[in-house]
Amino acid sequence: MFKNWGFLLGEIWFLIVLAALLGLFAGWLLWSGRRSTASESSSAEVDALRSQLEQCRTTSKEKDELIGRLEARLEGRGVNPETVPASSQSTATTPARLVATGKTTSADADHGAANRGSKPKTLETPLDGKADDLKKIKGVGPKLEQLCNRLGFWHFDQIANWTDDEVAWVDANLEGFKGRVTRDSWVEQAKLLAEGRATEFSKRVEAGEVYDQSKS
Repeated sequence: MFKNWGFLLGEIWFLIVLAALLGLFAGWLLWSGRRSTASESSSAEVDALRSQLEQCRTTSKEKDELIGRLEARLEGRGVNPETVPASSQSTATTPARLVATGKTTSADADHGAANRGSKPKTLETPLDGKADDLKKIKGVGPKLEQLCNRLGFWHFDQIANWTDDEVAWVDANLEGFKGRVTRDSWVEQAKLLAEGRATEFSKRVEAGEVYDQSKS
């Protein structure tokens, strides 16, 4: 009789161990499945974010190129692009709102911006009395070329050697054209022109396709 009880107890323990192992195996399968699903979901989200980022970059590049072309056309007609208001509403309401709320005025903001970075080396007059045609740099029209000359910038190699801090200073001090150095990549263009190489835009300027040469 006791022999039979021993056999039954052994069977019971065997079934308990087997059930525990099956439970662990089932738990491992569920955990692995959830982990795989979470990983796939994370990967899909990353891919979606990358796609959105690439679309934003493409749209931004296209917008910057369009802005550059439109501003060049306005400058060719003697119009300062920065004087064109974004909307009549913002022009009319912004000053009053700033005063009412006690926020920094546009004049204070301009003063702070003018002190950004470090001022590059300038020249009172062009070397050998002959200035480079800065209009060959995309984004520099006749009005902006005159402003650059007043600030002491006459040559491609001056612009080509600007550091990031100097670019920040010039960007902040181009009255009416702030931010143009960075937006139109002046330094990169100036490096090519200083080496005697041409860009697609400089070729168009030389051919008289961009600005009215009679007004230059």
